[in-house]
Amino acid sequence: MARFEPSRRTVMAGAGALTAAAALDLPAGIAPAQAQGAPVNQNPGFYRYKVGDITVTAINDGFAKRPLEGFVRNAELADVKKAMEQAYLPADALSISFTTLALQIGDKLVLIDTGNGDSGAPTSGAWMKNFQAAGLDPTNVSTVVFSHFHGDHINGFRLKNGTAVFPNAEVMVPAAEWAFWMDDARMNAAPEAMKGAFAGVRRVFGPVAKDVKQYEAGKEILPGVTAIAAPGHTPGHTVYAISSGNGKLMVMSDTTNHPALFVRNPDWSAVFDMDGPQAAATRRKLLDMAVTDKMQVAFYHAPFPATGHIAKAGNGFELVPVQWSSAI
Repeated sequence: MARFEPSRRTVMAGAGALTAAAALDLPAGIAPAQAQGAPVNQNPGFYRYKVGDITVTAINDGFAKRPLEGFVRNAELADVKKAMEQAYLPADALSISFTTLALQIGDKLVLIDTGNGDSGAPTSGAWMKNFQAAGLDPTNVSTVVFSHFHGDHINGFRLKNGTAVFPNAEVMVPAAEWAFWMDDARMNAAPEAMKGAFAGVRRVFGPVAKDVKQYEAGKEILPGVTAIAAPGHTPGHTVYAISSGNGKLMVMSDTTNHPALFVRNPDWSAVFDMDGPQAAATRRKLLDMAVTDKMQVAFYHAPFPATGHIAKAGNGFELVPVQWSSAI
């Protein structure tokens, strides 16, 4: 029988393992596990909750960074930086997240807005991956409801190459928003900075324009879904009251951008608000409504899962996030 003669390398390696095991209080002969490379991605970004009998799935579409300078049109930069500091956020730029909603209403799958598609910032565009990770299929979407026509809300409906992402869905849009963006005279007279937005609306909706269903605010547009006019951010900007059983949810759309800035300071106007004073008046009205009616709220640009309740706080308001739950 051959005799095993350990080499000097084997002896040294074994001694090193014993020393490491002793340092970690491990049994002799068991070496510590080797460190793995740190993962760089999060889990899929979807979160479900119930509003009565309606199942709501929040779908995250990543984020885009925006420099703070010039972001709030009617506030001093020092005050904006102070608000960021109070919220433990960076003082140079704001990471604006995007979160749409999918509503399961009976046997119908309804979307409210569609994210950036392949037309947003490099850090966006996660919507479809997260939508499918939630077990949802774009071919099963029966209705897509749009709150307004900014690109981060509509571009997910049609990709750059013209592909229709939801081939079986009816399209519902606010009548006032359609009237503004589809008006040829207004498009031709638009300042240069807005011409791209007008062109984007035509690109997304042009192929289905004859089939688009326009809805008026103040009416129930789908079972349990009532449209509420919220002008200022855009002329036809719309929010939604979702109601089922004892459940109540206000889908705020872009009534505010990041709550740390615009819920706490509702009179501030973001650079994206087309009519700043009107947007601020709408914001106060709707935040007051959420407080008075104790409605849960969902935001497009709040930190994921972008839902909670609104509380009064001094001259402004505070977002109280929901407690995360593993149960739906």
